[in-house]
Amino acid sequence: MSEKLQKVLARAGLGSRREVESLIQAGRVSVNGAVAKLGDRLDDLNAHIRVDGHSVKISASSEVVCRVLAYNKPEGELCTRSDPEGRRTVFDRLPRLNDARWVSVGRLDANTSGLLLFTTDGELANRLMHPSRQVQREYMVRVFGEVNEQMVRNLVNGVKLEDGEARFEDVQYAGGEGMNHTFYVVITEGRNREVRRLWETQGVTVSRLKRVRYGDLYLSKELPRGGWMELDLKEVNYLREMVEMRPEKETFVTPEAEKRKARSQKIRRAVRRHEERVDSSDTRKSRQSRRGNSASKPQAKGRPGSQQRPGQSSNRQKRGSSKR
Repeated sequence: MSEKLQKVLARAGLGSRREVESLIQAGRVSVNGAVAKLGDRLDDLNAHIRVDGHSVKISASSEVVCRVLAYNKPEGELCTRSDPEGRRTVFDRLPRLNDARWVSVGRLDANTSGLLLFTTDGELANRLMHPSRQVQREYMVRVFGEVNEQMVRNLVNGVKLEDGEARFEDVQYAGGEGMNHTFYVVITEGRNREVRRLWETQGVTVSRLKRVRYGDLYLSKELPRGGWMELDLKEVNYLREMVEMRPEKETFVTPEAEKRKARSQKIRRAVRRHEERVDSSDTRKSRQSRRGNSASKPQAKGRPGSQQRPGQSSNRQKRGSSKR
């Protein structure tokens, strides 16, 4: 069964299908010595394929193991494989591969941090990035300037950008002080600087932007800036099924790694439960204190504001009477 050349090369990790198409159009791909053309199909997996003069190993779709990394991108890193000025890129910290390449699922601006996915399956990356899939991306955004309800309604209803209308699927206020305000916003497209441009239409400036969610995958609090973590089989298949691809059957994540991940999740849940109990206890104490302050109670001599139960003398008074 023949497949389009760009699909085969994307699956081999040469890039997304769009990136591979650009390689073919630029005449950088050859098949059995002939320069490939966009639209060529590949019937023989043993064909000799070169990209920029380098041989490329290809495999049938059933032989390729789909791997996905979650990466916590720091501010300042570029979403490119190399930079002429020698600046750090998101690919610099990723684990090395022998027979494949990491393909980024979309991009983040240099000044944007947070969750960025990488996969060895270019077809998966291409489908996840396609606007028709409407995959949700959630960002934590800090803006500088006055923000009112009408401005938020405008952003949810839709505003005109230079490349067409855009909108936030959801906007949630998360607090702020003075002219700085923090929001969580959701978009379903991956246009260039879309979140920043949307806020700029309302006359405010984005001072910090961090992606915290892609689909149902959240940025782990355990993942340090510049750190990566390979997704397990269940998470990989969540992404594949979301874009109508066959489930993967193999994984490079070892049982030991899965156990460590399960233990860390258990610890996080225990910490959250402890914090909730502490918060609940503090709330009860605060309520009791407010009820106590509302009642008329005699004040003990000594520290200002110290209290004692009615009919009971303070320890300081008892110690004083024993000396007399």
